[in-house]
Amino acid sequence: MNLSGKKALITGGNSGIGFGIAQELSKAAATGFIVGRNSETLESAQKTLNEDFQSIECDVTDNEQLKSLFEKLEQRGGKLDVLVVNAGGAIGPGSIQPFEAFDEESHDKMVALNLRSVFFTVQKALPYLNEGASVILIASIAVHKGFPGMSVYAACKAGVRSLARTLSVELMHRGIRVNVVSPGTIDTPVFNRLGISDEEAEQAKQQFVDLIPMGRIGKPKDIGAAVCFLASDESSFMVGEEIIVDGGVVNL
Repeated sequence: MNLSGKKALITGGNSGIGFGIAQELSKAAATGFIVGRNSETLESAQKTLNEDFQSIECDVTDNEQLKSLFEKLEQRGGKLDVLVVNAGGAIGPGSIQPFEAFDEESHDKMVALNLRSVFFTVQKALPYLNEGASVILIASIAVHKGFPGMSVYAACKAGVRSLARTLSVELMHRGIRVNVVSPGTIDTPVFNRLGISDEEAEQAKQQFVDLIPMGRIGKPKDIGAAVCFLASDESSFMVGEEIIVDGGVVNL
């Protein structure tokens, strides 16, 4: 895809899937911004990307920081052609619990990160989106399949999928297209942050691979390729749609 001349912003673009998305957008000649809340990984990611991508530190669960984010964006480079709302997480303290035991604090943190932040990221971005911009929300195959212990995460991602439809209708008058990419299991550093050994992390990955018809775990660039398509003019007749990138888990 040739995205030359397009300016993009990727939340959670400093690691994992978000960084893979940023790399693919960069390869396609887009410029823009990566956003994250970890200054060290932001700096590292920016060094790896070409000089046309800048980093901005922001906690997307904080509306004041979101407001400041887009004010900084305007100061640094004007409006956006592509907004990728990727920040979120399925694994972390309290994120996976049996439904009957899910505690209120963990519930609220998961909702704040995986649904509330998506809603307000798009809302705060609206004044900074060009007419005809492409908004791409990152959901999950948890929208389509049930996984034990992931009731809150799945509900949030189902909300993201539904939000794309509503926003598509509301933003149609500006020519803004809203679409969704739903990843399956992707090989990211999250496996190494579970407090387990490298060997155990590889075993966990293999358990996921055994469930994937294509016989391999996904890579961040697989999601990045789908995002590049939705960011490009080649997808100009797609709106309110979802691309599932999971190696066949949902549909086979």
